[in-house]
Amino acid sequence: MNVRTLAAAGLASVLLAACSTVPQPLQGEFNPITPREAAQLDSTGAPVRWGGRIVQVEPKENRTCFEIVSTRLTASGRPYWAEDDTGGRFIACRAGFYDPAVFERNREISFTGHIDGYENRRIGGYDYRFPHVAADVVYLWPIRERVNVVTRPAPWPWWGWW
Repeated sequence: MNVRTLAAAGLASVLLAACSTVPQPLQGEFNPITPREAAQLDSTGAPVRWGGRIVQVEPKENRTCFEIVSTRLTASGRPYWAEDDTGGRFIACRAGFYDPAVFERNREISFTGHIDGYENRRIGGYDYRFPHVAADVVYLWPIRERVNVVTRPAPWPWWGWW
């Protein structure tokens, strides 16, 4: 392998890594368990990186708790929302005040921390066992801008045939 090929391969890998970089606060080694799996098992103490959409934010006396609908995370750690593809729900708490006006319902958010127990709550009339995360990091993602792309047919049928 010559130097140019090696340099090109190195540059390509650096550029690819830059495309899917995990933000520094979300980096680390975590247990691959989902909130749904954690609710069925006893995974207390497991380090996790979970995310999803905010259902509710509850400021308390010295901490704030978030109820989250979990989704898969992309390579960058951002929640990936697919229709009807959730990983269950969880509650994450962190010391300090997080304003519910900023941390609004349906915003995308990621957490790192460890499972420190379970909490039973009702969702409507259903009893649900929530894994409880002691969060080290609360990462609120910027709102995704939606862009509608409008395409028009070519004015002459032979445009675009090649």
